Parts: sequence; C-alpha cells; structure tokens
Amino acid sequence: ESDDGKTYFVKIHAPWEVLATYADVLKIKVPFKVSDMPDDRELPMNWLSTPFRLPKEIMHPEPDYFTAPFSKSKSDFFLIGNQDTFFSPSTRNRIVYYILSRCLYVSEECGDKKGIKRLLNNGSYTSAFPLHDSRYWIRSKDGNCESERYDLYKHWAKFFCFFKEQPINRIRNYYGEKIGIYFAWLGFYTEMLLFAAVVGTICFTYGFLTYDDNEWSKEICSEEIGGKIVMCPLCDKKCGFWKLSITCNSSWQSHLFDNVATVFFAIFMGIWVTLFLEFWKRRQARLEYDWDLVDFEEEQQQLQLRPEYESKCTKSKENPITKEMEPYLPVTSKCARSCLSGATVLVVCHIVAVFSVLKISLIIACIIGVIAYRLAVYAAFASIMKDSPTSNLEVVGPYITPQLATSVTASCINFVIIMILNLMYEKVAVWITDMGEGQSFITYSKFIV
Repeated sequence: ESDDGKTYFVKIHAPWEVLATYADVLKIKVPFKVSDMPDDRELPMNWLSTPFRLPKEIMHPEPDYFTAPFSKSKSDFFLIGNQDTFFSPSTRNRIVYYILSRCLYVSEECGDKKGIKRLLNNGSYTSAFPLHDSRYWIRSKDGNCESERYDLYKHWAKFFCFFKEQPINRIRNYYGEKIGIYFAWLGFYTEMLLFAAVVGTICFTYGFLTYDDNEWSKEICSEEIGGKIVMCPLCDKKCGFWKLSITCNSSWQSHLFDNVATVFFAIFMGIWVTLFLEFWKRRQARLEYDWDLVDFEEEQQQLQLRPEYESKCTKSKENPITKEMEPYLPVTSKCARSCLSGATVLVVCHIVAVFSVLKISLIIACIIGVIAYRLAVYAAFASIMKDSPTSNLEVVGPYITPQLATSVTASCINFVIIMILNLMYEKVAVWITDMGEGQSFITYSKFIV
C-alpha cells in the first residue's frame, strides 16, 4: 500500500514463540523476582528539586527486579504477566533484527546469500526500520494497552517539559540502551552546565557592577594619559598614527567579559571539567548496574558473531580455555582471507592517505585565506583614519571599530568554511566506509535510530 503505487511495504511481526526462542539464544536478561533491597537514594534538601521532578510512576514505571538470562524451558521461573508486553519494544526490535540479519533469502544450494543488510546493499529493499508504537498523540494503541510513545511525548518531548528530568527508564525501554545512555549523558551534561552558567553569570555581574571603577579604562579614555600616547600605524601606506584614547569604548566593553573575576572563572572551569568527567563515570556505572549492562559488550561479542562469518564457518571446534564449541575456519581459508584482507587494507589506507593530504592542504589553504582576509580588511578599515598623528580615528559607524568589524566578519567566514568542510568530510567518510565494507554498521545505526 503506497501513494505512488510503486513502493511496497512488508510488515514483520514476531509472535511469542519466536521471541522466547531467540531471547533464550541471545541470553537476554529478564526479571524473575521483585528486588527487596532498600532504596537509600533520598538526599538532603531533596525538596528543592521537587518542581523539576516527574511523578514516580513515570520515572520508574516498574519496580526494581532481580534479573537472569531468559530460558524458554524455565519460562515459569520468570515474571511473565503479559506475553505481549513482557519484552520491551527495544528488545523485540533487537530480536527481529537478529533474525533478519541471518535469514537466507535463497536456497542453501545457491550459496550463503543471507541477511537484510545484503538486501539493502544490493537495492532489493530501500530501507528497514522498526515501526513506532502508534501515533504520538494517541493515548493507547488499541483501547487497552497504553502507548509508550504517548507517555514519552507527554512527559518528555514537549517544549514545556524542558525543565523536567528525563524519564530515562522509559526512553531505555522504548528506544534501547544505546539511545537511553545518550540522553542520560545529555541530561547530565545540561545539569552540570547550570553550575558553570551560574558562576559565569556572577562573573559577568561583577564586571557590570564594577563598570565605572575600571582604572585602566579610565586611563585609556583620559586625555592626559591615553590622549597623549601615539600608537603606530595599523597598515603600511595609507594608515597614519593614532591615539590610544580612540579605543576607549572597546576598553569599557571588554571589561564586562575580561575582568578580575575572569581569572576565578577560568580556575573554576578547570575544576568543573574534572568533576564532570568523574561524576559522569559514577552516573554511567550506576546506569550500567540498573540496566544490567555490566560486561554487556563482552557477552554480545561472544553471542553475536557476524552473519557473514557464521555462514563461512561450517565447522566447530572446542575452545581450550572456555571449553565451549566455537565456529572454526581451516588454516588454509584463514591464510587466503588474511592475504586478501591485507591487500584490501593497504589499498584503502593508500586512498585514505591521499584524501588526508588533500584535506590537510585544503584546511591550510582556508586558514591562510582567512588570515589574508583579516589583514586586508583590517587595513582597509584602518585606512579610514586620517594621516594626522593627533587626529581621532574615524570608526565605521558609532560603535563598530575596525577590530570588531574584522573579527565579526572573519568569524562568519570561518563558520561557513567549517560547515562546508563538514559536509565534504561526511561524504568522504561514507564513501571510504563503503569501500571498507563497513556499510553494515551504517545500516544498523539507521535501523536502531
């Protein structure tokens, strides 16, 4: 069904038997008992953060559980209240993708052509992605089952909820652990920035309150001191001498951001960076424990081999250390593949090296161009000055000095160059990834998103 009559959709559903079977294969951890450990998370002065908190049933829609790897033969051991909601949406998507990435789409006699990634690469399918949990403005999917997406929209994705804490557990259940960890980091980073913002505001306020007491600005603006100090020309031919008192307005303005309190702010930010990293390590470790992600990467590497590798390994061999059967490739096949991989790596590295040289040359050219622009524009603005050593500097407008005009325009040019180079780098990175047969990672990232 499509509007153009050319695009066709295939909707895939995994029933309970399939989910249970592959949850057993993937050793997915599921709850089997409600945790009876005391919750000691109440902090002193916790009432101050009450306006920013969400209701407990939103932040923690489920109680804490003790979990264990799922076993289909022992399903009665686990807390299965409703088979339709026992596995979270992210877990169901993960199981379906695991099946799709290993499913043969031709007969075994025709070869080892398998997996949705290969079908996406050869253009058989345009894209593959999990469906959302109904419309975000609909409260329930079918009148009985509550919509996770609606709850996320109501308590998280709305603009007027920007000051509220994030329902991290719901984000994790709906989008998965990777997306949940990302938003946990983003929220923590924003919270830590509040402290830096408060200190920065205090430093700016100090500069504003001491605006009239700035001694060096008074000396620069004074006719007895700054008015008698003659400065060198700003360019070679057309620029003349000028007086230091011309920079009076700039000196007063810079005092708001560059004063005695700025030194304290710099020291504070040095300490803030260290505290941010250390506190995030604690927060991350706590999330890993709460979400059963301790040693997650090691477990997944052991359980989920690449489908392409699995299809080539028709034999198994006992691991002398773990005493478990593992896929095994003969020595002859390993040697041939190592030689081919080495040659491919050399070719790709050569191409990457050429592109790196070109990119570095392009960056150097852009930097030199911006420097030349600053010098030329500064000289053009400075040439407005009169040649008399005692004359005043003619500014471009009432407040815009040559220094300010040059800095602002050069910054805008830098911004445009950076955005253009980012687009170029993204295209080149995707092309090099495709050459290195890394399309599977890109496809997986798109599927998860």
